Amino acid sequence: MDTEAREAAGAGDEWADVAPDAARRLVRAAVEAFAERGYHATTTRDIAGRAGMSPAALYIHYRTKEELLYRISGIGHEKALAIMGEAAAADGSAAERLAAAVRTFVRWHAEHHTTARVIQYELQALGPEHYAEITALRRRTDRLLRQIIQDGADSGEFRADDVPGTTLAVLSLCVDVARWFTADGRRTPDEVGVLYAGLVLRMVGAGAE
Repeated sequence: MDTEAREAAGAGDEWADVAPDAARRLVRAAVEAFAERGYHATTTRDIAGRAGMSPAALYIHYRTKEELLYRISGIGHEKALAIMGEAAAADGSAAERLAAAVRTFVRWHAEHHTTARVIQYELQALGPEHYAEITALRRRTDRLLRQIIQDGADSGEFRADDVPGTTLAVLSLCVDVARWFTADGRRTPDEVGVLYAGLVLRMVGAGAE
């Protein structure tokens, strides 16, 4: 079983909201093709072939290749926003909320590394309207994480003189997991999440005297 197959096996209901089944198959095929070849080098024929469909059948569900990327990006970024929102709204100290946010965010990027690579690194291929919509979701996610870090700085839990810069550094660290993670590596997604949560807490000086 290759990396993409392992990810799909553990993905659960990642694409459950995509219907009908043919549209779901096209999304999965597009994720594989974009991750392997890059958005610009992938053709609609490539995607349709991976889905076991004709190119003409693809256009019944998606008008363009860009619309497929937009659908994939929307689902991925909505999930990221939900992860960060749950952590931001949870009870507990800023350190506990930050650890939970990083652990869950990193775990998702590891478990769904193929999808995450596409939504994080093919963003510029979206058309202007879709790009604006997706970047708005990213800004909302950023604000939630920034608020957790700001809470910790205000309470004295964190040593973070530059909260926006620290937020950017934490997000960059988390997102980069999708670039290097492989399912046959020596760490599981859970283990990577725990590792990164600890690294980020040390980064912000949580618990430092």
